[in-house]
Amino acid sequence: MSKYCFGVDLGGTTVKIGLFDPQGTVIEKWEIPTRKEDNGSHILPDIAKAILDKIAERQIAKEDVIGVGIGVPGPVDEHGIVHMAVNLGWSIININKVLGDLLQIPVRAGNDANVAALGEMWCGGGKGCSDMVLATLGTGVGGGIIVNGKMVTGATGSGGEIGHIHIAEGEPDACGCGAHGCLEQYASATGIVRLADRALANSEQDSVLRAVKADGKLSAKTVFDAVKEGDHLACEVAEQFGDYLGKGLAMIACVVNPEVIVLGGGVSKAGDILCEYVSKYYKKYVFHGCKEAQFRLAILGNDAGIYGAAKLVQ
Repeated sequence: MSKYCFGVDLGGTTVKIGLFDPQGTVIEKWEIPTRKEDNGSHILPDIAKAILDKIAERQIAKEDVIGVGIGVPGPVDEHGIVHMAVNLGWSIININKVLGDLLQIPVRAGNDANVAALGEMWCGGGKGCSDMVLATLGTGVGGGIIVNGKMVTGATGSGGEIGHIHIAEGEPDACGCGAHGCLEQYASATGIVRLADRALANSEQDSVLRAVKADGKLSAKTVFDAVKEGDHLACEVAEQFGDYLGKGLAMIACVVNPEVIVLGGGVSKAGDILCEYVSKYYKKYVFHGCKEAQFRLAILGNDAGIYGAAKLVQ
């Protein structure tokens, strides 16, 4: 008899949903809009309807559904309680109970970044490993930590917030969290642009980045494109980036001793060169017992969340 599970990745604009078998094969995936009006009160009923409609469409018996996992953009504790998801209009809500009651199917919720890490461990860049750190380098720096195959969530679901490790003194700009000198101020896509802007302001050397900035197209991608072309100033920026992120990951490694460190998010599209810059500085700073951690690129992309959510209920 076939068994199934659903993985849900709840985003601020869309909800991604996947139907899986227990081995991690995605049978079907689709999206529905995230309706945030009325303090997000429509979101969970909409998800429940989408899943129940799919069960009916495919004529799946409810007893053959192992469960529904869901990743949420906010802190989620081990009981499935969200402690405020500002982007959704939620304050405190027990997703396991509310969505479980709507579906009459077991539900397990987790923070979206932690869940994405679980997905990469199960079927992605960390496949075959049970101790892993995922750093997602996008607009900010998110992360997920897996120890012995389990997500590290912490007391209030804030475990794995690696972007807010204090990494630098004397930073004049404030991070989105209100602090100064957080890792994501240097290792995110916007952080790389900050480093490039400062390098251009403090140097008179020729660089393709000057023309790129004049055209209003300075980005993490254009910086690493310039690195691949051997642009000296861009390479200096990449060294700074690698130093900050390598040091941050070394701090984490001394606590959790990962076998694999996976780099994901939009910045990871730069490819293997990213791992080269980061791993060099990681090895410089890390405790000798953690030096052998492998660096890999994430491979599931935007599907990491639905894979991880499905894994939650395995």
